[in-house]
Formats: sequence, C-alpha cells, structure tokens
Amino acid sequence: MLTPTPLEELLDLAADVIGCDRRALPAGAAGSPFITLGGGLAQAVRLQARAGRQLGLAVDLAQLLGPAPLADVLARAVPVPAAVPGPPAGAVRALLPGQRAALAAERAAGAGAVCRVLSAELAGPLDAGALRRVLAALGARHEGLRTVFADVPHGPVRRILAACAPPLVTLEAAGAGGGGDPVAAVHGYLAARARQLVGRPGRPPLVFALGRLAGGAHLLSFVYHDAVADSWSAALLWQELLADYDRAVHRRPLVRGLRPGPDTAGRAAVAARPGGLRAAGERAERLRGFPAAVDLAEGAPRPAVFDVRGERLHVGLDVRLRDAADATARRAGVPHGTVLLAAWALAVGRRAGLERLLVGCEVPRRATAALLGTPAPCSATVPVGCELEGGVDYFLRGVACAFSEALGCADLDSAELARELGVRPDRSRPVLTPVTFAARDELLPARVRAGDLSARFHHGHAGAVTADAALTVLRWREDPLLRLEFAPAVLARSRAVRLAGELRGALAALTAASPHTPVEDLLPAPAGARGLALPLP
Repeated sequence: MLTPTPLEELLDLAADVIGCDRRALPAGAAGSPFITLGGGLAQAVRLQARAGRQLGLAVDLAQLLGPAPLADVLARAVPVPAAVPGPPAGAVRALLPGQRAALAAERAAGAGAVCRVLSAELAGPLDAGALRRVLAALGARHEGLRTVFADVPHGPVRRILAACAPPLVTLEAAGAGGGGDPVAAVHGYLAARARQLVGRPGRPPLVFALGRLAGGAHLLSFVYHDAVADSWSAALLWQELLADYDRAVHRRPLVRGLRPGPDTAGRAAVAARPGGLRAAGERAERLRGFPAAVDLAEGAPRPAVFDVRGERLHVGLDVRLRDAADATARRAGVPHGTVLLAAWALAVGRRAGLERLLVGCEVPRRATAALLGTPAPCSATVPVGCELEGGVDYFLRGVACAFSEALGCADLDSAELARELGVRPDRSRPVLTPVTFAARDELLPARVRAGDLSARFHHGHAGAVTADAALTVLRWREDPLLRLEFAPAVLARSRAVRLAGELRGALAALTAASPHTPVEDLLPAPAGARGLALPLP
C-alpha cells in the first residue's frame, strides 16, 4: 500500500473539517479556494491546528482563506518551525502593530474608545476560590495578560511582568434595581468606569468583574483594552477559563506552563509564511474604482472630527430566515457569514445608491497554530470590495472571493493603503471603511458548561464606535442575533432602525431568490437614496 503524500494527508484533513467526500475533494481543490468549497473561518482554524498537531505542518491561515486554489495552498505547507524563546520578563519591548494603534486611539478619544467587554452569565453554584485559582493559572500561562505599557522619551513601550494574576473585582449593586435588562445595566456601569478599570498605572489594562444577578446567577465580565487582546483573544481566554474551572472544581491539576507569547509566535509566523505579503500598491490596484467613502449621513454635514460616541441596536432573526441563509450558503458553496456580509453590502449599497462599495471586515492575523493560542491584538479590519452585480449565486461567490483576497493583505497598514489609493487623511470620517462587518459567532459557542455552571455569553458595548455603521454577527446556531453599532452624529437612530430593517429585507430577498436572479432586481432603492460616494482617484 502506497504511503500518502503530505498533500494527500492535508486534503484528507480538509475534507474532514469541511465535511465532504474525501474522494471528491481533490478535484475541486485543484481549481477552487477553500472558502468556495464550503470552508469558513472555524473550519480553517481546525484544519490549521490539526495540520500542526497531527502532521507537523504549518498552514498559513490567511492563505488558506485566500483566493488561491486549496491544493496550491496546502502544497505550500512547511514544517512547523522550532519555537524561539522570547525576551525575558521585565525587558523593554517594542510595541506590536495593533498596540501602537490602540494606544494612539486612547490618546485621541479616551479609554471608552478602546475598552471592550465580553461577559458570561453563570447559572449554578459558583466556587469563588476555584475561579481565583483559574485566573492565576491564566496569568501564568499567557504573558499577554501580564503586559504593561509605559511612556519613554521615544514613545510608549511594553514590559511583561514576571507574575501577575488578572484581578477579580466584585460589583456590589451594578445590575440591581429597575425593571430593565440587568446585564445591560452591568455593561453600562463598566463602560462608565472604563478608565478606572483599564487605566491603572503599572498594571495590565484588563480586569475581571463579578456581579450577582437575580435567581442566584452571576455575571462574570472580562474588561480589556484593545492593546492587550482582540475578539479572538477574548474568546480564547473564555474557553480556557471555563475548561480550567471544570478541572479546578473536580480537583484536577491546572496547566500553568508558559505558552508562546506574541513575540515568539510572531517570529514563527514569519518563518512559516512563504513568499511574504503582497505590497500595498498591488492591493490598491484591485480596489481602484471603488468609492473611497460611503456617506450614510445622506447629505447632512458631518462633525469636523469623527465622534466616537456610539449606540447599538440588536437585530434578531427568526430560525426560518437563519435556515434559509444556511441553505443558500450550501447551494452557493460559501460560508453562512458570506451570505450575511453580502446582505449587509446589498442593504448599504441600496441605501447609498451604489453598485460597488468597500466593507471593512474583521479578520484574524494569525498565521500559525501558535498564534491561534496566543492572546494578543492580532486582528485587523481590511477593505473588501463588494460588487452588487450578477445572479445571486454569482454575487455570493464574488463576495467570498473578495473576502478571501483581502485576507491575504491583512498585514498591510490601512494608512499606507489609503496613501496608495490617493485618499487624503480626513479627521471627519474613518479611512476607507466607514461601514464594517465582523462574524464572531464562530469564535465562541452561545453556551458552555463548566463543572456545575452553565455559561451564556453577552457582548458588551463600551459606548464607542470606530465606524459609521458596524454589523456584527454575535450568535447564529442558537437564537441568531446580530448587532448594529452606529455613530449617531452621522446616522440618526431612526435611520439606523430603517437600515436594520433593510438588512433583514436584503437577507430575506437573497435567500428567497433563485440562483440566477439578478441582484439588481432583488430590492428597490429606498426612498431618498442617492449616490453618496467619494470616488477613488
């Protein structure tokens, strides 16, 4: 019997994570990218992790979700590089790219603009001692949770403390009283105190806050600064925290060994990525002809300086629409997130009277399995060129390909890309992507059990936005829920409500149409919509 080649073994793993016939995948993989073979972010992460663990091969996540045929990407897999020790604790280190941007945003707009909250509603008996042991183990494992920032003459730097457990503070009455949502009350309390919670000199800018809810339940909130974690990191830490809590309450030992930090894992990522990244000039050529900005203010004057104060709307979907979106995704051979992104682009495009637009999409910059397990600010928002043309399935596949192409440029600096496109800095609006999209439903299940606890997750809102309108997929499989955050200085709440309704309408139209129905026939332009785009040079 012939021994399978590394490519054949990788294709077998790919077929397993996608859930397709192993015999049929090689033919499709020869000419189609992973994302149009039914693979999404969650499947790509599992494939990357299993390739490293089972075969000792490093597969680049951005390339895996990029436009190249799957077989070509897997053929470029390289041996997992040996770990390179990072600098010792206490040594001064240069900032990571995401940290520089986050600290600059805090200086410009305050702590509320860079403070995030992800909470778990805990039902069942809570062992506070076990929780504190778990937090200590997390701090010992991850240097990102022990990172502090300091200003020196040449600019801010970071240091890693030798030992520092994430603090646990108790909230006495943050969610008490009134007939409103107690979780929202706690989130509002935390948002109002963001500076005190994440701005303590000489301490890592993060905290866990524990409060009581009705019926004996608790709300445990992870409050963190963009400089130490991103949404991927927050989901990772919650998964580890709950898994460790289960071990702690059953008296099993906790893992305290140091995991690779962002410096070590980042060097491994560079070693594992063959060929480097595409230049900003090449990416700019692909985006020429797309609007430089989409103005949802509908002609109303914008503030001279972008106002980061924001509001949010929750957009619920019934399970029939969710199931219809899943069926449409399977038919078109794309992830369900692509259908939601396409519906968002369609709704915004119709509102602004555009046939093509840029949507900023949140993507992970985690090229290796080591970075997958590293809490660090590694996410980026990349411009995805969405063209509202062709039949429904053609449109969906085009959006999937545009997203995968943008992933290959995730490490490009947005300001550099804007310069290549000839877009001048404008303090009144976000650069390139005033409309954004993020799919976070695949990062964390809606519910997790740990010991005798049941955890249900809630995404907080610190009252700040980085875009005119930002759509986030919070839950999908169970009780599907989207969130629309918006800048009221640009988009009044009444208009945001209408835009949310138009999003639902776009999703319903996409999923009800036949594969060849022209996209331009799906929805009429809303009353008063007109071209509000600034063309690229």
